[in-house]
Amino acid sequence: MLEGRCCLDYRVFSSSCQEENDWRCMSCQPELNNRRSKHPPEIYREDEQIKRKVPKLTSCLGFHPQNGDDLPKEAEDQCQSHDSSDSQSLIHGIGRDNSISCLISCSRSDYGSIASISKSFRSLVRSGELYRLRRLNDVIEHWIYFSCHLVEWEAFDPSRARWMRLPRIIDYEFAVFPDRESLAVGTELLVFTREFITSSNIIYKYSILTNSWTSGMKMNVPRCLFGSASLGEIAILAGGRDSQGHILSSAEMYNSETRQWLQLPDMHKPRNMCSAVFMDGKFYVIGGRIGIDESNKSQVLTCSEEFDLQTRTWTIIPDMSPARSGGQETFATAAEAPPLVAVVNNELYSADCADMEVRRYDKKRKVWSTIGRLPERAASMNGWGLAFRACGDNLVVISGPRTAGEGIIEVNAWSPKEEGPPRWNLLGRKRSSNFVYNCAVMGC
Repeated sequence: MLEGRCCLDYRVFSSSCQEENDWRCMSCQPELNNRRSKHPPEIYREDEQIKRKVPKLTSCLGFHPQNGDDLPKEAEDQCQSHDSSDSQSLIHGIGRDNSISCLISCSRSDYGSIASISKSFRSLVRSGELYRLRRLNDVIEHWIYFSCHLVEWEAFDPSRARWMRLPRIIDYEFAVFPDRESLAVGTELLVFTREFITSSNIIYKYSILTNSWTSGMKMNVPRCLFGSASLGEIAILAGGRDSQGHILSSAEMYNSETRQWLQLPDMHKPRNMCSAVFMDGKFYVIGGRIGIDESNKSQVLTCSEEFDLQTRTWTIIPDMSPARSGGQETFATAAEAPPLVAVVNNELYSADCADMEVRRYDKKRKVWSTIGRLPERAASMNGWGLAFRACGDNLVVISGPRTAGEGIIEVNAWSPKEEGPPRWNLLGRKRSSNFVYNCAVMGC
């Protein structure tokens, strides 16, 4: 249900989010129908009025800029000399392998500065090799990506409480339908929607390696209103509806490294408006609906399905879908959101927006129990406009109060490792004229 920094040299902007024009690093090569940006994602803090630049990491040259200074001409010449004379060793004197071992321990936020040191560093960051090695060495940072606009996305770095603007997906917001799904897998953010004129399904892909959007990717069975989740470099999509409105039981897997879609065995039951998670190495499709009657209501599926990646088989698990407010009603209206679920440390949690409660699933007893409350200012409309996600070892809620067309987006986090009921910590807050359309967490 929800989960980056590109390799460019980031700048920190004021709240007006003006772009800086002295960009020296590199431009992204066009890929398919590429939505390119010559600038990195804009980084800003609410109510911050002073511009400053992220210090460049030039420790290999012995130069440490202070107070936002640019790299001096002598250091730039030294960089070029270092690049041409020892392009394979990266950090002179310790060799390539030791250099990479140092780099995978750096924060994702520093990779833009690292890439500006030389062409070799830039090529390394853009290749994705660092992120693959980070994953193998269990070095993972989680950033939250969310959209409050049809064609605009932002990112939030919880560790540094920084907001970043991504390039616009396309220039014209009315070219796509507002209905869409999203997921983060590997170093990619995928947005699934439809073109307004042709009504055809389209996938937009954002890469943190190039800070750019591309399109042209095709699933085996184009769909919407599906359940999805990612684990490392793979993601699974299940259920949903096809372009003719038929509810699907099919599923497929996407590998972000090979860029390939693999058809999986069908589920036992067709379902749409469902949610999905990975837990204990298995993929779970939770809840969902099937059919619509004359009163615009659809039947609610209280069962879930478990997919074993080793045996490639589906197993039905009764009553795994979290209970809705007022009990397990048989029917739901189209206005109600899919189940809000998230997995932290292989424990399944759900958010009940009507009762403002957080629940946990007991895998042994196969029952849900209430463990506490959602943040007080978490607002939604039948579950829409609120994101409930896993972010590393924390549960996060992205939402906020709204009045007269104006509102606040807040990011609250709680670690289930803490004893007792949830005690939410406010990580960040920003103004927003819209509620949260989509949200994903990328861990890499």
